[in-house]
Amino acid sequence: MEEKVALVTGAAGGIGEAVVRTLGERGARVAAVDRDGTRLAETVEKMQADGLDVEAFAGDVTSSPDVESLVGLVERRFGTPDFLVNAAGVLRLSEARALTDDDWSATFAVNTTGVFFVSRAVVNRMIAAGRRGAVVTVASNAASTARVEMAAYAASKAAATMFTKCLGLEVARDGIRCNLVAPGSTDTAMLSSMWADDTGRKGTIEGRAEAYRVGIPLGKLARPKDVADAVAFLLSDEAGHITMHDLTVDGGAALGV
Repeated sequence: MEEKVALVTGAAGGIGEAVVRTLGERGARVAAVDRDGTRLAETVEKMQADGLDVEAFAGDVTSSPDVESLVGLVERRFGTPDFLVNAAGVLRLSEARALTDDDWSATFAVNTTGVFFVSRAVVNRMIAAGRRGAVVTVASNAASTARVEMAAYAASKAAATMFTKCLGLEVARDGIRCNLVAPGSTDTAMLSSMWADDTGRKGTIEGRAEAYRVGIPLGKLARPKDVADAVAFLLSDEAGHITMHDLTVDGGAALGV
């Protein structure tokens, strides 16, 4: 990935941070994007101290004008991106009937519309520059497996999944590959926010009958790096003949469905 330019959203923590570090360690020049400018700056400073070629770009993926401006700035500073990773995401937990208008709209604004805005801005520039690039959207195994209190999240990830596949079909003629990584339970702040007490981790791994969750057959949570490594593979030349693929990284939690 040396001399390649990557743009990663949701870069200030969790899976996004792991993706930025993984791509940086493989030689890419990474534009790290997140709306939390303070946390993003702290994250990027640590990576720069480790010698990685990473730069912070604070921005909001839910605003089309902001996205166009931000991607234009990245292109002027780094050149046209070769890689895009849509890793920005939010979670609002609630039973479907109790979701508020804001829960629904805020979830889709980041998880779905944000993927659309950023993908459109980056892929249009790839095509204009003749760049045979690659896109990976970080979705979720919840996009294809019903989960209690996760209706908005699951629906938003399902929409982002199909958008990415349709985009991949349309730009295949331009040599641009579009794939997905679908994590399950990953050891991040987003996951721990779902736990009411210290039994949360145990219940996630072993399963909870009352929530219709079978647990994780491999008996452990994913690390953010596990997901980042899958993203890096789909961006790499080793995946050069793979597009419109959904790679599940969940330790078997969705039983291969």
